[in-house]
This record gives sequence, structure tokens and C-alpha cells, in this order.
Amino acid sequence: MATRILKRAGVSNDICERLKRHQIQSCKDLLSLTPVEVMHAAQLSYQKASVLLQSVSKAIAPPLTTALELWKQHSDSCLSTSLPALDKLLRGGLPCGAITEVTGPSGCGKTQLCLMLSVLATLPKKLGGLDSSVIYIDTESAFSAERLVEIAQSRFPECFSCKERVLQMAGRVHVFRELTCQDVLNRLERLEEDIISAGAGLLILDSVASVVRKEFDTTLSGNMMHRSNLLGHKATTIKYLAHQFNIPVVLTNQITTHVGPLGSVLSSPMDSGFVTAALGNMWSHCVNTRFIVQYVDEHQRQILIAKSPVAPFAVLNYTIQKQGICIDGNDSQETLYKGTDPGLQPIRVRTGFNLSTTVHDKTQVLNLGHCSSTSEVQVSVYED
Repeated sequence: MATRILKRAGVSNDICERLKRHQIQSCKDLLSLTPVEVMHAAQLSYQKASVLLQSVSKAIAPPLTTALELWKQHSDSCLSTSLPALDKLLRGGLPCGAITEVTGPSGCGKTQLCLMLSVLATLPKKLGGLDSSVIYIDTESAFSAERLVEIAQSRFPECFSCKERVLQMAGRVHVFRELTCQDVLNRLERLEEDIISAGAGLLILDSVASVVRKEFDTTLSGNMMHRSNLLGHKATTIKYLAHQFNIPVVLTNQITTHVGPLGSVLSSPMDSGFVTAALGNMWSHCVNTRFIVQYVDEHQRQILIAKSPVAPFAVLNYTIQKQGICIDGNDSQETLYKGTDPGLQPIRVRTGFNLSTTVHDKTQVLNLGHCSSTSEVQVSVYED
């Protein structure tokens, strides 16, 4: 990849230092120069400058490989989700060297799944983990260290029974809080060194949509093109990191309203739109696997495998417990939906809820909105 620093492309420390004085630090910086310019900047002969350019070009060019080599490399390469029913459908778990996206409405457990996977990646390999560190990019300020520890202690009490092991696990999760599009992109482009130094075996971006949707108003002229270019750049960088280090990458996405009919999915002919994954159809082609999480009722949720190179379209019911995500039963469930274009797969959301307020011993129930799936919130009010 062109943004790779020169040291990672096999350039000696001495030459790197010389080039750095001229603000030449990445392969892209070097390859944009002529042999004469490299000759002066690196204090080399013309011949050696030409050889340097050729060697760096070869270092970042995608290597030719065969299906057999890929099969040997990836046949046993995956991260178990610790959810047997889901792992069975995915033929072992989340694939390494690929991008897995989790999309759905707020409160469905996307961040909970990310925290659970972070714990899993730090586990020893004999327990189904990767025995590695985690790079966690948080764009919504949603990461909770307390919840991470709670999931670890509740899901794997034998492994995290002592404080020392909990601290060791927490120390292997490296959190970067990036709150703008440019900050996220800059972090991704510099992530090679962080992955190597930390020994990371899992990369999480929670969420890919948050900063993009805040900064780009797609109703304004030109913004859609700029947003598409930015997302394409992000996708290319993330795919490179996943492939280069053969690690699973997990992204979370948000939802949006798609205007227009979707055949039999609509409940009535009067409907003119439905809720689906954000960032558009082009982005849906950038991810290798897409999970959609959605509401069933106030307690139960569903995870849909909407896109996968190995798994069929399937639906699993789950709940969020103290120990994280818990699948109900061991087999995939039947669904009211049929598999469709992953970029247009409709998603169930909550459109209303019941609010119960308790003041001392008196309870008042407020019915807000109408929906097929309601949730009840119990609020206790204490007065002095």
C-alpha cells in the first residue's frame, strides 16, 4: 500500500533518515518523485536511486498468489464469537483477513458485541481466542472499560477470576478516540506501526458511519461525491490492513430510511420507504460479511446474516445479558424476510414505547406512539 512508511518497505534506516529531512516518509511520497529528485534527497547515485524506486514499487505491489495458497492460509484462520450457533453458520467464526460489518438501530447491542469480541481476542488460543491485543477505534465515545471488564468476568469467570488477569486483558485493548472523518482516516493510515508494536490480532471501528454522517450533508451539491471518495479510501485502507496482517476487522454501521417500495416486504401499499443500513449500496459491497441486528420486542433481538461468502441467509434470536450477547437456542430460526440485496435489507426498529414512572409507591404509565414492538421503561423518582 502506498501509505506504508518506507522502513516497512525494506528501506534502510540511514536512507529513511535522509529522506525524512525532505518530508519523504511514505512509499507514496517516494514514488511520486523522479530518480533525479530521489538521487539528491537520499544522496545516492542515479543508478542506486533508480534501484531504490524499483524495490519500493515491488514491495507495495500486490503479490501474485494462487487459490491453494489462500486456502492454506485462511482454512483455520478465524475468530470464534463464542456463540456456537453463529460460529457453525460462519464455519468457525469471523474470518481473518476480511471485513465484518454489524449494522442496526441504536440499543441493539452493536457496541456490546464489539466489547465481547475484544475480550475474546485476548484469550489464549486454547480457549478459542487469538492471544493478541486489540485496536479499538471509538468514534462515538461509546467504549466502556467497566462494561468490558464486566463481560470478561461474567462470560469467562475461570479465566478472569483474579484481578491480575483482568488488568492484563484490559491492558491489551488499545482504544483510540477519533471524532472527525480526517482523524479516523489519519489513524487508519498510521495503523500499521500500532498493529505491529501492540501485536494486535483484531481491529474494531465503532462506528464507521458516525463521523461521516455528521460531517456530510448529502442534500448539498458535491457532498455525496466527496463522501463516496472518503468511504472508498477508508475501505481500501481497512482491506489492506486486514489482508496484510491477516486479522479480522469488525465495523459497526448505523441505519437510514430508504425511500421507495421493496415489493412484499412492505406491510401495506401506502408505505413509501423502509429502514436499512446506512452509507448506501456502494458501501455494502466494501464489506465481506454483514450482520444486521434488529428488535423483536423489548427483551429479544435478532441477528441476521445478510451477506457472507460462506454462510447462508439466516436469523438467530438473542438477548443482551451481563455476560454480553447470548443466543437463544443452538439453531438458526425461520424469518419473515427472505434474503435480498444486503444494501436494501429492511431492518426492524422500535417506533414507540411505554414509559412507566414511579413516584414513591404510585406508578403512572404513559403510552407514547404506536408500534408493533414496544418496550417499557421503568423510571423511579425519589424525592427528599
